Order: sequence, then structure tokens, then C-alpha cells
Amino acid sequence: MQKDLISLGDLSSEDLWLILNRAIELKQELRQGGNKPLLAHKTLGMIFQKPSLRTRVSFEVGMLQLGGHALYLSPNEIQLGARESVPDVARVLSRYVDGIMARVFAHSDVETLARFASVPVINGLSDFSHPCQGLADLLTIYEKRGKLHGLKLVYIGDGNNVCHSLLLGGALAGMHVVAATPPGFEPQQAVVDKARNIAAQTGGRIVLEHDPKAAVHGADVIYTDVWASMGQEAEAAEREQVFAAYQVNSALVARAGADVLVMHCLPAHRGHEITDDVIDGPQSVVFDQAENRLHAQKAVLALLMA
Repeated sequence: MQKDLISLGDLSSEDLWLILNRAIELKQELRQGGNKPLLAHKTLGMIFQKPSLRTRVSFEVGMLQLGGHALYLSPNEIQLGARESVPDVARVLSRYVDGIMARVFAHSDVETLARFASVPVINGLSDFSHPCQGLADLLTIYEKRGKLHGLKLVYIGDGNNVCHSLLLGGALAGMHVVAATPPGFEPQQAVVDKARNIAAQTGGRIVLEHDPKAAVHGADVIYTDVWASMGQEAEAAEREQVFAAYQVNSALVARAGADVLVMHCLPAHRGHEITDDVIDGPQSVVFDQAENRLHAQKAVLALLMA
């Protein structure tokens, strides 16, 4: 693997399976009595520009379970790029910690951190990419279905950072990934092109669609996310009108079949992009996804920092 985890598009298929298999091993080991202290005396510096439940808790607990320590650095403490330049933050933290996790707005910030840090840098979320979520998602699907190659994953909603990571990760795994978005809200064309290039090598398929009802036909997985991400709050009312026809509800799920898995990266705006009966229903694996953030990230931590 490379030194850093910035985007799933930077990985090979072999890297992806190295992480997923390591996650499965660490998850089993934890449940059999606890993980070995692979990261004893190691510290992860965690830079946050955005609030977080899953990212902060899963990385902190993951470091603890692997015998290390996580240090939370709040937006006010760092003021990344304002109080201190991003390269200087990277250089300074590299003298103190053994790894850096950053949850930021601008993807360029996490790229710059990786460029100037001498320790591994992990993208905990940026406006372009959410690789840790994508790894947790693929781990969850693999656990539930016993394979990834050939499965049809349908993402419904905004062509955002989560959508980008699913396109790239699904392509690496040889999946058939469909992104069903309103016109004008498609994923970035550069990501689609890269995912299609990867899929050509793995036997996967990448499709863009505007009709969610047509998209979910034959789906093994239906996935959705919030219609307005952090930083887009001013657009929320407008987006709600645009995305109303893209709600994941029982009628839409029924079009896919009884054994389809329903996924959401959380936090969910219940009654908007997904209904209560679906997210709390028998086909939902939403909270398994949330748990698997811990296990997937521990695999990344172990592979990059041990």
C-alpha cells in the first residue's frame, strides 16, 4: 500500500482486499477477546474542521483497541490554513504523532497534508472523497453477501463525496455501480472516467442514471445519503424540491426485490432521503455499516502505522 489513504481511486484491487481482509481479521480477533497492541506507544493526531459522531469515536476507539492513543484537534485549535499554513501543520504534527487523520472541507487540504507530512495521512472525509466510509460499506456488503464482484449497487441522491468513493471502490471490487441523480447533480466526470477505467480491468460496470425507479431494478444494494451535505445548508430547501422524487421509501425498495440491502452512511434526515420504515426495516444494514467504520479504519491504521 501507499503511505497515505486519500482516495479509493489511489488503491489497487489488491490494496482494497488487503484492507478488507485485515478488517475481517481484526473484527474477529476483537470479538474473541481483544486485539493485539499493534499500535502500542503510537499516537494518531485527528484534525477536525467538521463535527462528527462516527469518525471521531471510531478512530479514537480503534486506536485504543490497537493499543495506541488518539488526539482530538478541534477546528478552533488548528484553524487549518488560516492560523497556520497547511504545510506547516503537516510538518509540525509529523514531529509529534505517528499518523494524521483529517476531516476537512477542501480536498486540497488533505492532499497538502499528505504531501508535506512525513507520517501517514488518512482522509476522514473531504468534499471530494470519503474513503473510510467506502471501505466500511464494501466490508458490510461482503459480510452480508459473501462476495462483491458482480453485485449491483445503486446509489440514489447527490453525486457527492460518498458517491465518488462508492464508484471508485465498487469499480475496484468489480461491482456494477449505478449512480441515480437528478440532472445537474451527477458525480464529477473525472471520477466517473477513472471508475470506468478501473472497472474495465476488474469486470465491473459504471452507469449514470436519472430515473431512480429504473435504476433499482435488479439491485443487490440500494444506497442513499443526505440531499444537502455539510456546507450546503443554504441550498437545503431548494435541494429538497429537486430531490423529492429520489426518496428511498418502501415503494422504491419493493422494485428491487425482497433480499436487497439498504444502506445509508448517516447521519440520516429521516423522512427526507429515506423513510423510517426503510431505515428501521429488515433490509436495512445501516447500523452494521456504522459499526464497520471501526473495523475498516482499524485495518487502515494497522497497515499504515504498525
